[in-house]
Amino acid sequence: MSKRVVSFTVNGEAREIVVAPNRSLLDALRTEAGLTGTKKGCDVGECGSCTVILNGQPVNACLVLAAEADGADITTVEGLQAADGTPHPLQDCFMQCGAAQCGFCTPGILVAAKALLDRNPAPTTDEIRFAIAGNICRCTGYSKIIDAIAMASTAQEATR
Repeated sequence: MSKRVVSFTVNGEAREIVVAPNRSLLDALRTEAGLTGTKKGCDVGECGSCTVILNGQPVNACLVLAAEADGADITTVEGLQAADGTPHPLQDCFMQCGAAQCGFCTPGILVAAKALLDRNPAPTTDEIRFAIAGNICRCTGYSKIIDAIAMASTAQEATR
């Protein structure tokens, strides 16, 4: 199987990796790009742990071939914090609300929430629920997660 060079921008940085044609974007991000914040859960698009933003849209990275991301703009959980390490308001609100327990689902939910707030800075509770519906959390019961996303929305609104 011949390998292919794939170029994309991930978290604002131009990257070039070499991958097999059947390599998932998830595996390429974790292994070839060294970005392990995106979690490998079910590997079939059911759990949302691998959610990344691909050209402005949240996607399950396990269902996208790395080759399909050639030329794309990708945001992973590592790309949420500021360059100086300051947490993104979503990350800060998750900490304040206790919205993460084991933390396995957290990266995917944070990225899905960021995609929501990028397109809808003031979502309703139902819109928040819909936006994270593809992300399974086995620990929190979602209430604190929804509270944290709503808090981040309010915080963003206050800075506008």
